Amino acid sequence: MLILGIETSCDETAAALVEDGVHEISSVIASSQEIHQATGGIVPEVAARKQVEFIVPVIEQTLKKATDVLGKRDKSIKGYQDVIGKIDAIAVTVGPGLIGSLLIGVEAAKALSVAWNKPLIPVNHLIGHIYGNFLRESSLSFGGDLKPGEEPPTNTNRTVPVGDIAFPAVVLIVSGGHTDLVLMKDHGDFDYLGGTLDDAAGEAFDKTARLLGLGKYLGGPLLSKKAAECTHNSLIGRLPRSKMHDNDYDFSFSGLKTAVVRLVDSLSMGGVPVEVIACEFENAVVDVLVHKTMRAVKDYNVPTLLLAGGVAANIQLRTRLKNECEELGVRFFVPPLRLCSDNAIYIASAAYFNQGDVNRSLSEINADPSLGVMDLR
Repeated sequence: MLILGIETSCDETAAALVEDGVHEISSVIASSQEIHQATGGIVPEVAARKQVEFIVPVIEQTLKKATDVLGKRDKSIKGYQDVIGKIDAIAVTVGPGLIGSLLIGVEAAKALSVAWNKPLIPVNHLIGHIYGNFLRESSLSFGGDLKPGEEPPTNTNRTVPVGDIAFPAVVLIVSGGHTDLVLMKDHGDFDYLGGTLDDAAGEAFDKTARLLGLGKYLGGPLLSKKAAECTHNSLIGRLPRSKMHDNDYDFSFSGLKTAVVRLVDSLSMGGVPVEVIACEFENAVVDVLVHKTMRAVKDYNVPTLLLAGGVAANIQLRTRLKNECEELGVRFFVPPLRLCSDNAIYIASAAYFNQGDVNRSLSEINADPSLGVMDLR
């Protein structure tokens, strides 16, 4: 089954063709990050206007790239119009995200559904993140120490047959806007365990990076890079690990930024390097995420842990969860770095495994910026 995925939940405009939920045929992403970098944050209206500009060329390029791939095994495919004939369905992110951005993707997908006479499958962006683990290049584990932004060596990546991901699985979805723990009993069958009560982990990273002067936009990776320069954390334990030992699976990161402000003020005359503060902050966040996630793994006695979302690219988080899982004999799955950030590949994959009623009316498919992880599964 060949599915065209479309993703426009934030500032990316992405399209991808995925076969049988696991084989990437082609993928194109256009971003307006450079513009937002200049303004110090995402301006929703600007993001939506750029997506209006990008959406048609991105889809066309995706189809043209697929022509080359599919044409090698099917000589009847001469151009991208032939690829359109092979598409079985269209998948689109309907939420959560920026309403203006979501509408660009949803309306484009609806138009193509009518023009091409293809069923349209709505996808929850948060569920989509999970399916970055189901693509054939997804990695079970990686060895050695990696610097932020580095991919694992190719010889440590393992092809992951879908059957290798045994259910039930605990899933940690951690991104700039969301931090959720769910129990995935099967495709489309989830139980909500807990989530952030205020700021998401990625949001805390970005806010703290701005506070430390490391970056006004998407500063989280820059903070992690700076933290990696720390050779000795002289501030260990100085920042709170909120709710880490509470008897639930919820998170709270809003107080962490305030604690960083107070810490910086108290150290203003002490000459503590920024990398040390960054290191202690990253440790505080990762300590809580790892502790709560592994407690859920033990409490539910699951054979599998899946990590998903933009913050899944954090090397310390990936490494510590991997090590904890190895000690318990639990299989740990984490997407390659390029599938942690927003893309349409995992949207198409999620649609394949969670098709639901593919004959639903287009009038029932609408953008929902406040969609939760348990909605539209």
